[in-house]
Amino acid sequence: MQRISSGNDLGAGLRIIHRGTVSYVYTEDLSEDGLLRSADLAAQVGRRGGGRFALAELAGDAHKPQPIEVPPESVGPEAKIELLLEADQAAREVSGAIRQVAVGYGQSAQEVLVATSEGVQHVDSRTRVRLMVHAVAERNGEIQCVAVGDTGMQTGFEAPGRTIGFEFYDEIDVEDIGRTAARRSLEMLKARPAPSGKLPVVLKKGAGGVLFHEACGHGLEADFVGKGSTVFTGKIGQPVASPIVTAIDDGTLTSRWGTLSVDDEGVPTRRNTLIQDGVLVSYMFDRIRAGQQNHPVTGNGRRQSYQHLPIPRMTNTFIAAGAHSVADIIAATPRGLYAKKLGAGQVDVTTGDFVFTEGYLIEHGQIGRPVRGATIVGNGPRALHRIDMVGNDLKLAPGTCGKEGQAVPVSVGQPTIRISELTVGGTGVSPAGAMRP
Repeated sequence: MQRISSGNDLGAGLRIIHRGTVSYVYTEDLSEDGLLRSADLAAQVGRRGGGRFALAELAGDAHKPQPIEVPPESVGPEAKIELLLEADQAAREVSGAIRQVAVGYGQSAQEVLVATSEGVQHVDSRTRVRLMVHAVAERNGEIQCVAVGDTGMQTGFEAPGRTIGFEFYDEIDVEDIGRTAARRSLEMLKARPAPSGKLPVVLKKGAGGVLFHEACGHGLEADFVGKGSTVFTGKIGQPVASPIVTAIDDGTLTSRWGTLSVDDEGVPTRRNTLIQDGVLVSYMFDRIRAGQQNHPVTGNGRRQSYQHLPIPRMTNTFIAAGAHSVADIIAATPRGLYAKKLGAGQVDVTTGDFVFTEGYLIEHGQIGRPVRGATIVGNGPRALHRIDMVGNDLKLAPGTCGKEGQAVPVSVGQPTIRISELTVGGTGVSPAGAMRP
């Protein structure tokens, strides 16, 4: 089956803050009359009042948008189809057990203008490209399926992406991406049921960034902090993690999936250290929450599109590299679980509990057989305290973060890390935010 979808969206959103009331109206009518009608409607809501607060002041100069050498729209469909065919063929050639391969190419371009009543105008250009490969392996005539316990389907998935132009495909090997997805599905065919109980858990570089994003990152967003609905409320200056843990949100990283020159309130993005050597030093703010909590802006006011109100959101969020080699971490773990690639996760920010899946056994200080249906259940803040080894191999991966009905591109990452003890097996938290690859 082949499917192509495309679309263009153009509109404007208007936010009015008056006497403590925030009103927001958006429109696709960009004529002068249409914009004035939207402003009048927003003003009618704003006149109702309701408390007082001030926006935090804008600070700093906007960064230059990410450079684009080859605009994706300038490349014809034949070249893009060729990429997909190469990845598809490479995946299928790995083994006769590969029964199904789905490949996808995606590109998007956003032109954003943020103008404020303070006379500030910022323009940002956001171009992203991504390749997706999903392979399904079959054994003994039975299709095996992923993340459903001991039976069903087994799949492999790879989806690299960057904030960059079509030159991205000169930097990656699409055939290798296809083979990686296929090999992952084949590995899981050999998986046995996962053990249960309390075990050390080693998270491979990149994949475990989902853990920090879900289990802790959302809890460091200032809207949750302001409501007192996160375990991190009121803990600035206090230890919240192992002293070998430093966590960062950085919207300025070159060409990363969550990179922006300015956020969606016109605030220049920056490198925000959230946790320094285990101590909580900052939250992530939009202008409204920064004003409410008397904090400088951090460039984290984000929205999905002009149809949405900006709220505090992550950009590129990761645990910084440490001093250990991967070999040292594995060798120092006589028995445990190695999470090579985590699936999507969900978290209850009031408790920090999280649930993730997938893994391999570590036996006698070596990575052993794959295990199926491995579910890691734990409390995010407690897990941060239990990180006892941090690798030197930092890697970030692209994803899409969902919150309050809005989806935004983010990067998550970390080096290989070891958590001294987590519960393997079990289910069940109430999701407040979710990120998918």
